[in-house]
Amino acid sequence: MKKRPEKQKEVQALRAELENAYNVFLTSFEKLTVAQDFELRKAIRGAGGRYRVIKNNLAEKAAEGTKAAELLKGLRGMTSMAYTSDDPVALAKALTAYAKAVPTFTFKAGMVEGRVVDVGAINELANLPGKEELIAKLMWLINSSAQRIAVAMNGVARNLAVALNEAIKEGKFKD
Repeated sequence: MKKRPEKQKEVQALRAELENAYNVFLTSFEKLTVAQDFELRKAIRGAGGRYRVIKNNLAEKAAEGTKAAELLKGLRGMTSMAYTSDDPVALAKALTAYAKAVPTFTFKAGMVEGRVVDVGAINELANLPGKEELIAKLMWLINSSAQRIAVAMNGVARNLAVALNEAIKEGKFKD
């Protein structure tokens, strides 16, 4: 059993992580094998997140005064936490994909951009396009508009050149 100073250090470390994490997903990890846990941690790291198993009471104390206080209040059972300060969609996608592959891994709740969300909202978030995909779509939209303007301007210049060429052939511009 941990002594009080060790618990206080753990609470302080968790508080520091919670203050920097804008996106937190609470999960239940009961009946996971070591290999499954390794794959889960690997998937979370790949999505730019971090993962840790938490003690419910210590997590509630660490969250006091942070945005995650409401999220970590009154937890029951075995709880783990995946969190990131970056893209919540990528982490939600990785966690839901893992949950589909391993049915014993379940969501409890989450916090996205400082707002507490339920399990349904986490699944909806996972169905959104990722940050890179949104940027690619935006760049395509910007590029397609610029391309249309360039084609239209070229069309006017081309039509003018054709009209002038025809006029010269017909001898409309004589000295």
